[in-house]
Amino acid sequence: MSTRPTPIRSVCVYCGSQPGRDPAHMEAGRLLGRSIADHGLQLVYGGGTRGIMGAVASGVLSAGGHVTGIIPEFLMDKEATRHSLGQLNELIVTGDMHERKHTMFERADAFIALPGGIGTLEEIVEIMTWAQLGRHRKPMVFGNINGFWAPMLELLQHMREQGFVHTAHLVQPLVIDRIEDIIPGILASAAANGREGESEIISKM
Repeated sequence: MSTRPTPIRSVCVYCGSQPGRDPAHMEAGRLLGRSIADHGLQLVYGGGTRGIMGAVASGVLSAGGHVTGIIPEFLMDKEATRHSLGQLNELIVTGDMHERKHTMFERADAFIALPGGIGTLEEIVEIMTWAQLGRHRKPMVFGNINGFWAPMLELLQHMREQGFVHTAHLVQPLVIDRIEDIIPGILASAAANGREGESEIISKM
């Protein structure tokens, strides 16, 4: 495994395919999308064009950035429309959710969790699990908009205190409240810490 820093070129955003009840969540998605494009990075995401997912993609595209959507065939008409998917720069259609997550990991240099539901939670927890197992050192961020992730962060701390996060030094996601600080935080973290193991996990999935 190499410990040399690798430049951040693309970020994966996990978030809800619904807008949620707090209007701040949709606005956060749009602002994050614009920030990704403004910093010259590419978006990798689950391909949905509705809800917060759609807001992030729209924010990137409106600022002239590049969007790669990765979506299973069976979700194409549930989380998006065929027409809206045609607006993305790149669309990858997978056979199932496992292939989708594998491809998202492979394509991304960092991971951000915005507000979302069970699927969003499952995705960021899996990425943290792989980090705990020492399979990657890609930056991970909780976009803690209006304290959305506070219960999750409290649970993680409880797990640490109870001795169940056995390599806690490998599971240190950034917690960032202000949407405009997320991309600068990722870039600073990557420069400071370096990353390793990206290729290792791909062969083990």
